[in-house]
This record gives sequence, C-alpha cells and structure tokens, in this order.
Amino acid sequence: MALSDITGALGRTIEGLAQPFSDPAIRLGVTGLSRAGKTVFITALVANLMDRGRMPGLRAAAEGRILSAFLQPQPDDTVPRFDYEAHLAALTGPEPHWPESTRAVSELRLSFRLRESGILGGVRGPRTLHLDIVDYPGEWLLDLGLIGRSYAGWAGDVLARIAGRAEAAGYLAALANVDAAAAHEETVAKALAETFTHYLAAARAAGYSDCTPGRFLLPGELAGSPVLTFAPLPAATATPRGALWREMERRFEAYKEKVVKPFFRDHFARIDRQVVLVDALGAIHSGPRAVEDMRTAMADILAAFRPGKVGWLMGLLGARRVERILFAATKADHLHHTQHTRLTAIMAALVREAKDRADFAGADTAAMSIAALRATVEETVTHEGRVLDAVRGRLLATGREATFYAGDLPQNAAEILSPARQGATGWLDADYRVMSFAPARLNLKPGEGPPHIRLDRAAEFLLGDRL
Repeated sequence: MALSDITGALGRTIEGLAQPFSDPAIRLGVTGLSRAGKTVFITALVANLMDRGRMPGLRAAAEGRILSAFLQPQPDDTVPRFDYEAHLAALTGPEPHWPESTRAVSELRLSFRLRESGILGGVRGPRTLHLDIVDYPGEWLLDLGLIGRSYAGWAGDVLARIAGRAEAAGYLAALANVDAAAAHEETVAKALAETFTHYLAAARAAGYSDCTPGRFLLPGELAGSPVLTFAPLPAATATPRGALWREMERRFEAYKEKVVKPFFRDHFARIDRQVVLVDALGAIHSGPRAVEDMRTAMADILAAFRPGKVGWLMGLLGARRVERILFAATKADHLHHTQHTRLTAIMAALVREAKDRADFAGADTAAMSIAALRATVEETVTHEGRVLDAVRGRLLATGREATFYAGDLPQNAAEILSPARQGATGWLDADYRVMSFAPARLNLKPGEGPPHIRLDRAAEFLLGDRL
C-alpha cells in the first residue's frame, strides 16, 4: 500500500470517529451514463422530499414522520453546490425546459427533522438526519472501469471493440500510418489524441456507452495537458525506451493516478447509498450493439464499487461501503404503464452481472423503471386497425403536442439481451423508437412536488430505513 493511500485512509478514519458526535448523515451517490437524467433526478427528488404530496410510497412521509425538510450549505466547502433552484426553475417555469447536463462534481445537503415511530416517539424528541447528494458527470463515471487495468489491456480491448464501427473510421485510418515502436513525437501524439476524441464524441452521439477515457469528452481545466494526450495503439513487437508506445503507456498510467484515483478516493469511497440511472430505452433504440456496449460498461463501472454492509465497529472507525444500490431505467414516461414491467425486467437483465456481485457482497439491490419528472400523459389510439397504448407529450423540437407509440417491448428480456450478446446488427422483426419530449407545463398545488413515476418507491428503497 502506498504512503498516500495510508494517509488518506487515516484521514477518513479520523473523520469517521468524529461523525458519531454530530447529527448523522447519509451520502447518496447519483451516477449514470450520459443522457440518463441525473440532474433531473436530483432536482425532482429534492423537490418531492420537500413537498411530499406526491410521495405516498415513502413510508416516513405517508406516516407523517417527516416534520420538515430544508436545504443547508453542504459540508464540503471545496465542492460546488448543486444549483437546485436554477434547475427547478427550468423544469417548472412558464416555459419549462431541461436543465443543462452535469459538467462538474456538485453536492447538495437536505436535512430532515424526523419524529420517532412507536413508543420512542413519545419519549425522545425529534431527531435530525442529513442527506448529502453528490452529482458528477456521467463521462467521468466511465473511468472507474480503468482502475486496475493496464494500458496494453485497455488499448487492445478498445481497438477490438471499435474495429467495425463507422464512427471509428477516421481514427483507424490515422492509426494505420503510425509506428508504435518509433520514437515519440508530440505532434503525432497530439494528432492521435484529437482524432480519438472526435471518435469518442461520435460514438457517444450514436448511443454507445463505453467511451473511455471520459475526461476526453469533458476535460475542463485539463484540456491540452499531457495527461489527456494519449490514445490506444496496437501492440508492438518491440517498444524501446522513448518509443511512442512507452509514452502513451506512461500517460495512461498518469491519467489513472492523477485523475481517476483522486476522483474515486474523494467521492466514491465515502458513499453509503447509490442510484445508477440508465437510459435503457435509448440504448434499445440504437440497436443490439449499443445494448451490449451498455451492459459491459455497467459491469466494468460497478466493479469499482465496494458494495456490502459495514459492522458497527468498522462504521465507528470510518469504514464506508455502499449498502444499497438501485438500478433505475429512466424515461419510463415514454412508455404506457402496461410496458413498465417489461422495461424493469430488461433493466434487471442488463445489470444482472453487477447485481449478482453486489448481492454476494451483502448489499441490498433493486431494479426499477422510473421517470423522475413525468413529461407525458397516457392515451389509447387506433392505428391501422390496431389499438395501441401510447403516450402524449410536448415535442422538444417544435413544442407541439404529439402522441407517440414506442413499440412493444418483449415480455422475455432475453429477446433483447441475446441478440446483443451475439453481435447482431439490428433487431429481428422489431422496431423500437424514442421521442424527445420537453417538460410539461405544470400547475402545482401547495405541498405538491413535480409529477413523477415511482420516485417515491425509489426514495423508500434508498432512504426509507434511515427515515
């Protein structure tokens, strides 16, 4: 173990020893791949925890044990505050629109005043519980799968995976003119990194999930630095000192050490509960290859978590593990409720490998289909003699109301997962579509949060035992 790891662990232990003498806090990580709806989820969750009229599935709210919920400054002064007020105004204003995607780590603290249940309620006064919610870009989430990997292993997997993708044609053409064993030249390294970044952006737009390194897509202050100037190279028979391969390998290791590991240490190592948001419908629309790419990306990402329960003594000493993980398929409002069970089954099948690992480690896990903010209403229509269960909403592109039918999801999730695993290029006898809806115009009553689908059940699973 490195000295930095020991001192970091010691610092977290000291921090943990101080916790029992202050009001308890639970740290909720909100993760997910790009376009999964992390910002909307956090905004809608907080709004509905503060105004609980639409939260019957949250037992503490239904039983009146939440006396009040209020926002406080987050405890970490070095982390930007999640801009809850601006995001809520975007979703609920006169001309509602989706807020901007997450571009950096942010945090928000919601504090509860709680009444004890049973006979304890008459003996003990109200208690306080803090909920610290951590949000960060989905692009950075992908990098967790790089921990423990070698440059040779990562580069080989990437090149094998992108060989048949049209989006990678430009990078593969540039790579054909490069000798990995030749002396390193910065102009060559920079050109390769830029071309590879263009591929990553195109792959993400096409619906692919595993687009690492994630910081290439959202570099921030690291733009142009050597730590972001590398790319996958084919293995060379000989790599002398000073070769391009050696320099790419060195920068890959620096990326893990100076970018990925600090992010994991400062944020993931302190998480108690985790929600993983997945745009499963978007992947299904993009085709079998996108579904398989999402499945493998989720397995790699969740391998970096440390799921399981922590005993009271280890908890006293500051040890933290993810006790509960919710795998949530978002945008359930794009489907009629009659298909939600099928979407949940596909979600469970997509993350089966990761879920089994977490279950074995002792964590409580669940799969669910949700819509943090409901943007549609259900409608039954007749089309070409068929009666279809559809949804109606305001189109993002035009603002007009439109009725949409996404297609019938299969009752058996294997009809989605099997073609994906087998490398099929399209769905057999099926057509799955997606539509981009704008947020609906709302007229909220006092005490009501924004409309949603199963957000109360998600909150009960993640927080109910502590409330």
